[in-house]
Amino acid sequence: MPNRLYTFTHAIGARWRWLVGNPSDFRLEARVFHSTSLGIVLLVAAYFPYNLFAGMYVAALSCILYCGFFLYEYNRSRFQGLPHRSFLFGLMGLVLLSINYFANAGIEGSTDLIWPVYLLLLLTICPYRLQWAWVITYLIVFGLVHVAEHQYPGLVSYPFRAGKGQFTDRITAFPLPVISMAIIISLFRRNYDRERTHAMQRDEEKNRLLSILSHDLRAPFVQVRQYLELLDDTSLSTGDRAQMEQTLRQANDQTLDLVTNLLYWSRSQQNGVAIRIAQLDLLNTLKSTLAIAQAQAKQKDILLEQQIDPAIMVSGDADMLQLVVRNLLQNAIKFTPAGGTIRVTAETVEGRCVLSVNDTGAGIAPQQVETLFSGTVAPTYGTANEKGVGLGLQLCRDFMERQGGSITVESRVGDGSRFIIALPGT
Repeated sequence: MPNRLYTFTHAIGARWRWLVGNPSDFRLEARVFHSTSLGIVLLVAAYFPYNLFAGMYVAALSCILYCGFFLYEYNRSRFQGLPHRSFLFGLMGLVLLSINYFANAGIEGSTDLIWPVYLLLLLTICPYRLQWAWVITYLIVFGLVHVAEHQYPGLVSYPFRAGKGQFTDRITAFPLPVISMAIIISLFRRNYDRERTHAMQRDEEKNRLLSILSHDLRAPFVQVRQYLELLDDTSLSTGDRAQMEQTLRQANDQTLDLVTNLLYWSRSQQNGVAIRIAQLDLLNTLKSTLAIAQAQAKQKDILLEQQIDPAIMVSGDADMLQLVVRNLLQNAIKFTPAGGTIRVTAETVEGRCVLSVNDTGAGIAPQQVETLFSGTVAPTYGTANEKGVGLGLQLCRDFMERQGGSITVESRVGDGSRFIIALPGT
């Protein structure tokens, strides 16, 4: 029974969030308008039969007008993508609240409970420049209707008897402002929590970027400088000089890879990477990437094999796909010892292209696999003391998701690793 109740409430919550709108698609003001419109429609629809039964026909007519207005405006904003009209929202409140005030016992009725919460709803969805104008307008109209009742008591109708009727009216009217305020506060708290979490994540990313700039990016240049100073030594033999030049080339390649990943990562954090989805010949797209990796693997005495059908076509961004595969191959080379093997294969499975990078390296511990693509894993040294910045796999996941693809890993310590990327086929 508890599981069924949880499933039911979860389904209701999911449906409500869909009706209100996704935060990535709608601003907070729009979502407040959607939720309050739905809440008002539900509450007013519940009040309609009561008002009709109690003989409060003006209030019943107000319920119909409210439902029609809010349903229409909600549909415009939520499903047609048009901005909600806060001016009509405010004007509707002034007219209907004033009419309902005189038709529902004036100061002895329940309309005064609704004035402030309706103004609160209006202030949450109207432009900032109009907020004080609406506050002043509502205060003036509120005062005028009360002065009119004081001067002309005959304008007020009393559809219920004092005592029991008044008690019922207050009790049934009280949920409307309470539920409306609860909806507003809930949305604002959720939005605040979301923004705070996002800000904390950005601070962590900023601190990490500063750490990379202060240490990881500086270290390779220091190393290159030391190598250049050693090359000026005339006592170096030809063999030592050749070995030093090879080491310098490797340091330069590592620095270039580091800077490339760092720049792509920085741009991705600022949503500055443009996506150009196209139909790609997989083998031709990765031809240069595989050739560079082949040369790097050869320097480390690693066998790199590829089995990619020339007929395989994928839908993706060429630059992003090359960066992902390049990072996966560099990681495979980094953690595979001399004499090891790296195999790149691709096949079409149920309309999707599945590309795998298999290596015979050291493998990955289970606790690291769980957070491998989060960017929180500390960079580790390879079998030849290579070091990265720990951003490559985070970039791979981000870029695969932006292309409508995915990336997963299968690995066991001592048995190597298998990284799998999948993209839509053509």
